[in-house]
Amino acid sequence: MTTYTHTADADIAPDVLFHYLADPTNLPRYFPEMREAEPEGGDRVHVEAEVHGDRVSGEAWVRPNEAERKLEWGAEGPDDYHGELTVAEVAPGRSRITVSLHSVRAAEGDEVQQGLEQTVAALTQAVAADDQADQHRQQGEPS
Repeated sequence: MTTYTHTADADIAPDVLFHYLADPTNLPRYFPEMREAEPEGGDRVHVEAEVHGDRVSGEAWVRPNEAERKLEWGAEGPDDYHGELTVAEVAPGRSRITVSLHSVRAAEGDEVQQGLEQTVAALTQAVAADDQADQHRQQGEPS
């Protein structure tokens, strides 16, 4: 099993960031390969993704821990894909995201690491855009 890790800072309040992450329906907004994510009750989520040109569907699990701002996830299958993400406050309105991904896909290590970094970048952009739109709506401004 190989572990891939990436840490990045974002100009987003940690509670805003974690709340966004804890909602599995947001997965397709920042996970480039994800096409659908539908909660099925409890920690179960039905997911569909585009993987190397093939549409794949399956069952995954997502376990948010709001008190620790920690999210654990995984999917059944041959890659034993699972991981965890934590959100920490580094300053008012600023977060540090640390993601660890565990997989048996060691042969594709560079590709996996690059995908992890791209996903975290897309995540911070998506959350920042949503947060800004929410602030405009609250102020009665067009978003």
